[in-house]
Amino acid sequence: MSMTIGRVLLGLYFLVPGLMKIAAPADTIAYMEFHEIPFAAPLFVVSTAANIICGLLLITNRFVKLTAFGSVIYILLVNYMLHDFWTMEGTAAERETQNFIKNLGILAGLLVLAGTAVMRWPSFKGWWKSDNAA
Repeated sequence: MSMTIGRVLLGLYFLVPGLMKIAAPADTIAYMEFHEIPFAAPLFVVSTAANIICGLLLITNRFVKLTAFGSVIYILLVNYMLHDFWTMEGTAAERETQNFIKNLGILAGLLVLAGTAVMRWPSFKGWWKSDNAA
């Protein structure tokens, strides 16, 4: 039961920000541009899709191990590109350090989840089944 609750909460961690990005795309793109992310608008679409798809896959218990490992890579990229506290000073550095460390905690949860999940590759056969039924 606790693994299910943890998996769903991790899924919400990705799904809710993905939906929030749709609600305010200009804000997200401006934040990315502030951090000098090249191709911010196309990457906005990719990151929004990744948030929503990964969130839904985790919540519905599908391809959990693959999704968790993909989300780990996503978090590492986000931490390096958007939470670059080492380039800042004062309260901005403190805020980004907190976000960076928080994301490492989420990353740790994803690794634990990946360690307990079955490996299932995407295919057309049985894609709708949860990992428990596969």
